[in-house]
Amino acid sequence: MTHEELVKRYPTPYIVGEKDINTPVWPIYQQNATENRLVGYVFESIDLAPIPGFAGVPFNLLIMLDPQGGFLDVKVLSQHEPVFVDGLGEGPLVSFINQYKGLSLKQNMRILTGSNSAKNLSDESAQLDGITKATASVHIINQTILSSALRVARKKLGFAEGRDPELMGRVKPDVLESHSISDLVNSGLIEHVIWSNAEIEKKFIGTKGSGLDADAVAHPKDTFIDLYMAYVSVPSIGRNLLRDAAWKKLQNRLEPGDQAILIMSKGRYSIIAEDFVRGGTSDRIIMKQDNLPIEMRDLNLDLDVKTSPGMDMGTVTVFKINSQAGLDPSRPLDFVLPVTRYKGIIFPEKINQDFTFSFMLPARFYTAPESDNKSWVGIWHDKRGEVIVLIVGLAILTLALVFQKILVAQERRFKAFRNCYLLFTLFFIGWYAQGQLSIVNLTGLLQALVAVRSLGYFLYDPVTMILLIFVCISLVVWGRGTFCGWLCPFGALQEFTAKIGKMIKFPQIRLKPTTDTRLKWLKYMVLAVILVSAMFSSRITDMVVEIEPFKTAITLNFMRSWPFVVYAFGLLVANMFVYKFFCRFLCPFGAGLAVLGRFRVLDWIPRRKECGKPCQICRHQCTYQAISKGGKIQYDECFQCMDCVVVYASDEKCAPRMLEKRRARIVPIVDTHTS
Repeated sequence: MTHEELVKRYPTPYIVGEKDINTPVWPIYQQNATENRLVGYVFESIDLAPIPGFAGVPFNLLIMLDPQGGFLDVKVLSQHEPVFVDGLGEGPLVSFINQYKGLSLKQNMRILTGSNSAKNLSDESAQLDGITKATASVHIINQTILSSALRVARKKLGFAEGRDPELMGRVKPDVLESHSISDLVNSGLIEHVIWSNAEIEKKFIGTKGSGLDADAVAHPKDTFIDLYMAYVSVPSIGRNLLRDAAWKKLQNRLEPGDQAILIMSKGRYSIIAEDFVRGGTSDRIIMKQDNLPIEMRDLNLDLDVKTSPGMDMGTVTVFKINSQAGLDPSRPLDFVLPVTRYKGIIFPEKINQDFTFSFMLPARFYTAPESDNKSWVGIWHDKRGEVIVLIVGLAILTLALVFQKILVAQERRFKAFRNCYLLFTLFFIGWYAQGQLSIVNLTGLLQALVAVRSLGYFLYDPVTMILLIFVCISLVVWGRGTFCGWLCPFGALQEFTAKIGKMIKFPQIRLKPTTDTRLKWLKYMVLAVILVSAMFSSRITDMVVEIEPFKTAITLNFMRSWPFVVYAFGLLVANMFVYKFFCRFLCPFGAGLAVLGRFRVLDWIPRRKECGKPCQICRHQCTYQAISKGGKIQYDECFQCMDCVVVYASDEKCAPRMLEKRRARIVPIVDTHTS
């Protein structure tokens, strides 16, 4: 999907935001009188949960999730499932996925064929009508929808404490301890829960369900349910609980990353209802993690389970959790047993109470999840080559600026160094590493601060992060010129096109000082408009920041729609006549750096008392017109090209220096004649 296609699907009053660079989702906003309200997030399931169907190709669904985790829309973008392509047609598929509208990720969803549309049974559960002859396919679709939505919920909606589902613990397959069944139970590796009739009745006291269970009232000490829960896919639990043949049988049914829970129970209450269909999910036991339900599907396996005295269980059921569900073995598993009582005969009223227990796998059985910084750390690792080259390049530039006297001692050497460094800036920093800093960095920072959001997103772009740190330091030392004159790829491109303009004899226009000063104020006006818009309207900001041609010329290599390309080329052509036209008069990022550069600590350009009074050589040679008639350097407009520093060190160009040399060569005449 492209931004334009989404705009067609979600027209006014909706506004489709820009695709998130870290999580492949588009924010959708709704216009109103005062602000743009976030409606939800739209995403393609194939980007987040590419679960193959029977054709070996994943479904691709367009899903819209609201900020609370509710499904606003689900559409089919592409599918190659044989049962729909060459059999039932896409109509039943569309009808099935339409049932998700109005449901929530917080509900435990169960698919039953012939139930005639989705039903919100409670805040905890919902029931969907399946498709006859496509039972397996709709379960794949369900897993696709829930898995992709769960990842978005964890990334964007704060579900599961904002953890990245890819940054989770993993069960250690090679850790195998020997335990008896009694040891497993006594040590808590198998969770044992017993609820009596009295405990169940106590929970209903004060509700309309109190006293409705005659057996519970008559026999309070009797067992309501006696339950054992085993995380049977953990080798130290499963290998000890199951006999060898049963363990192998289980492993053959699990794909890499899948996990299994074994439930053994007896008593009046069974986790398997009378109408339970093998291979499905049970609505009598629900597993959650971080308040989100995780689907447990019956494996339809009869396993030979070892027991100890007192473990003569009535039912044994093994549930499978697909790897895409995002179950984290390093986090607690919360189990809910919903108990329902009915009051009335014709239209009975349902009264529900939940009974819960938790299980925590000991740390020795799983690899601890890495920190939440793994994602950006991984990016830095992948881009370590670029990072090293950039750091070396910045170190070279720093040495050159610190020891500028050595660098400018020979004009030819300085020009060769500057041209080589600008080529490095244009080709490596700009076109290769995509390190063009722009006003978007400032607006993003401002919007994050206004919204009190984390600034951690900067870490996902190592080159930009390093450049921002270096520019902040150089602002304090030298001012805005270090970036604008040395590290801006578009600025370097302008400098080279200006050289081409001179080579082909384009007239070089030098503006009158008053005109130049007035035009330079334009960039500050542009900066103000952009910063104000960033505080109130992202949509307007997205439009006004296009005054920068950086995205067109550097980021997209001019591969963009023609109005943007014409605008960028127009600025480069203007630069051939009026040197650094965009940088001097229109660049909002340069304006921002000029404002921040006022806090620099050094006036680093050397001056003589004759500069400006009477010598005007540097002022006339400064193509940025950043030197006043009196010889003062206007550091806010200085691009650190160092041409004036070269003149200052030259015996052939600096008039005061040439005069000093000439005076030093004059030999005084001494009258030795005596009368």
